[in-house]
Amino acid sequence: MLLAIDCGNTNTVFSIWNGREFLATWRTATDWNRTADQYYVWLSTLMTLQKIDAEIDEVVISSTVPRVVFNLRVLCSRYFDCRPLVVGKPECRLPVDIRVDSGAQVGPDRLVNTVGGFDLHGGNLVIVDFGTATTFDVVAEDGAYIGGVISPGVNLSLQALHEAAAALPNVDVTQPEKVIGTNTVACMQSGIFWGYVGLIDGIVNRIRRELGRDIKVVGTGGLAPLFQQGEDLFDSFEDNLTMHGLTVINAYNKDTSHI
Repeated sequence: MLLAIDCGNTNTVFSIWNGREFLATWRTATDWNRTADQYYVWLSTLMTLQKIDAEIDEVVISSTVPRVVFNLRVLCSRYFDCRPLVVGKPECRLPVDIRVDSGAQVGPDRLVNTVGGFDLHGGNLVIVDFGTATTFDVVAEDGAYIGGVISPGVNLSLQALHEAAAALPNVDVTQPEKVIGTNTVACMQSGIFWGYVGLIDGIVNRIRRELGRDIKVVGTGGLAPLFQQGEDLFDSFEDNLTMHGLTVINAYNKDTSHI
């Protein structure tokens, strides 16, 4: 059984894949101080509560927080008796090319999304991922990652606004009834919601013009469904895109026919 782990700046997601479907998915706050033993107690408890009897013998990891990877490696070695496949490490092969500036680093989460998006939808994509940052990843017709855009995340923007302006409260991200707010909270909600709708629409259209062709837009991440309500921003929404990409990468590395 495969355990797929996606470690982001804010949250870490664990999913169990049986080769056909995800049996369960759990989320915890990312904390590089969390030990391998703590991970195992947390994970095994959740598996017991959901009556999941799975023997994990494979692990694949994508992490944007390098300090977390060490304890995840210990988790795999100590409790699952396996060596994890870590995206971005030399031993992890990808089924797509990376065409960026020489020496440039690309976040493993963006590469995993590229692999997952290409496997599900083919090439010629823009993948919009709502995480700590809002990222736009451009996938060529042959599946290669050719670059993208990084913008501040929605919640990060709200936090910065609240911390920089003492009179502005914390607010929930929601679609307001009107663009013109008649109180502070409504004004902030309108600015965030419609501001990000404009950001997504504007960047995607500029990518289209720069490429000189139409592209399919795939949304993923927790807030993608909310923003899809405001406008017809995405051609498709994929809730488990990153996890799907991890399963594809793991299968590719097990298959030796293309080496």
